[in-house]
Amino acid sequence: MAKLIAILNVIAWAGFWAFGYLALSSGEGGSTVVAMILAAIGAAVGIVAWLWLVRHSEATGYAKRANQVPREHHRENGGAA
Repeated sequence: MAKLIAILNVIAWAGFWAFGYLALSSGEGGSTVVAMILAAIGAAVGIVAWLWLVRHSEATGYAKRANQVPREHHRENGGAA
């Protein structure tokens, strides 16, 4: 599953850059709007896939966990959740 998400991540970012370039380099018209929408979809899918991959790599031990205070610590000390 992780390899499939990684492939999706690469394809999404490639779509973002390709359609983003088309949106920026094209003149006025309907094709600019379509290219901007496709670039935004590529960026959104790329970010979601990247965040999933980061969480998966931390959960499997491939990457070191972020240096953050756990949520349970905040709740025990009366902090906002």
